Amino acid sequence: MSRLRGTLRFVAPAAALALILAGCGDDTTVQEGTSTVGSSSDINPHDPADLRDGGNLRLPMTNFPATFNALHVDADGEAAELIGWAMPGTLTSNAAGELTVDKNYFTDMQLTNTSPQQVTYTINPKAVWSDGSPITWEDLATQFNALNGRNNNFLVSATHGYSQVDRVERGVDDRQAIVTFGKHYAEWRGLFNPLYPKSTMATPQTFNDADRNGLPLSSGPFMITSVDRGGQRIVLGRNPKWWGDKPKLDTVTFSVLDRSAWLNAVQNNELDYSGLTGIDEVKAASNSPSIKVRRAPGLTFTHMTFNGAPGSILADPKLRVAISKAIDRQSIAIASQQGVVQDPKPLNNHLYLVGQKGYQDNAQSVAFDPEQAARDLDALGWKLNGDVREKDGRKLEIRNVMYKADSWVQIAQIAQQNLAKVGVKLIIETYPGNGLFTDVVDPGNFDIVNFVWQKSIFPLGALPQIYAYDPANRLSNKGRIGSPELNALINQTLAELDPEKAIELANKVDKMIFEEGFSLPLTQGPGTVAVRENLANYGAFGLASTDYTKVGFLK
Repeated sequence: MSRLRGTLRFVAPAAALALILAGCGDDTTVQEGTSTVGSSSDINPHDPADLRDGGNLRLPMTNFPATFNALHVDADGEAAELIGWAMPGTLTSNAAGELTVDKNYFTDMQLTNTSPQQVTYTINPKAVWSDGSPITWEDLATQFNALNGRNNNFLVSATHGYSQVDRVERGVDDRQAIVTFGKHYAEWRGLFNPLYPKSTMATPQTFNDADRNGLPLSSGPFMITSVDRGGQRIVLGRNPKWWGDKPKLDTVTFSVLDRSAWLNAVQNNELDYSGLTGIDEVKAASNSPSIKVRRAPGLTFTHMTFNGAPGSILADPKLRVAISKAIDRQSIAIASQQGVVQDPKPLNNHLYLVGQKGYQDNAQSVAFDPEQAARDLDALGWKLNGDVREKDGRKLEIRNVMYKADSWVQIAQIAQQNLAKVGVKLIIETYPGNGLFTDVVDPGNFDIVNFVWQKSIFPLGALPQIYAYDPANRLSNKGRIGSPELNALINQTLAELDPEKAIELANKVDKMIFEEGFSLPLTQGPGTVAVRENLANYGAFGLASTDYTKVGFLK
């Protein structure tokens, strides 16, 4: 029942984020908070007895999911959030990020051997799919077969962890699975989050297409009951086969709405929740009757990813690093978070967020230094011709693609002004949420793309999913950037079962990611949201899971 079901394991891209852009407004005081993850959650906690039975929770989306299979390469953050209501997994998390087995689905999960590495999963005997069929070891085995990377016809978003597994076998009975690894895998607890039924995972055709228009089988307290692409709306209702605590809500409705209209919809009693974009929105929400502003930093960060595909204008890693040095990320942090986050700073790590064990500043190779950036561009043969540099008759004009939102445009404009000072022309292009990834980013129709990574609570999971590179199976490597050396260091890191040594190796990897100009992290998400005042056990979660059976409205 974890809201982290979609992000415990995999990293998902999102077009929009609750960015906080400084701006003019009234004198309403907005209390600044920390940007350190694991410090809090803010969900208006209440005992279920305080909640009324029934009700419809109305939530927004920026785009309609291309698929409801969160493990598919076309899945995005919208799908990851939605499937948390309906799909099983192995773990839950508290506000500090401490993990425990989700007893609704598994009674036990143990590392039972290290040579070879072996994990035993014992499934709750009450756990069933929405058609009443039991969840068994075969569901785990079939998912392993789909995600292990040995058949590229399964269009998976990631293979990490599963590619290290040698086999999945039946345990003492059908309700136990024994997973044996061929190679050590450090983040083994992240496997099977979420878990899909064997009917979905069985063949490339079912994996790629069975969940395009819904979830034929699910196993949470809620299940999808209506998918209306024309009306851009998805409704979840109670799962009659659910064996756990009865949910307080009757239904949950996700509606696609332009990001700029979310807060107005909450104010007009058309939605119950909105991320907040801009200090003006935070003040407006604070002054609105029946609305509460809640805040807890979570697992998100904004960034600029470069397109390094052969033939692209940014194919040269030295050029990508030079351009990175010309972008003032501190100014972006101040502009986007001043007044909401104490002492706004840029994020200087791709893998760990501030507050997570392992975080350190690895961004020295791209530290803001416009004079050095100009010298580097000269040395690379990009010479000024008027206001814009040229090389071999090609102007250094770079297309910066992003979701259509004022917050993203303002960030891009800061980078645009920075780059203009060193003779680089940044062209800002905005797109609606629907199709941004499937139609623009994934085909590689960009030079730089700005979006949000919704990170996994397992930091190392991003390494093979995003930063390793196999041209035959790009997974979530949007920029088509990588090297055999980086791949080798990633594999070494993932095979290290000693957590301290794994952190040390991971930071070596991160330095290499910066040095090749893979992407430029901007800021850690502040996690500020507006919610209906009487909504309980839902809001700004930080690292915490939530029990969706306990979400509801106060009596």
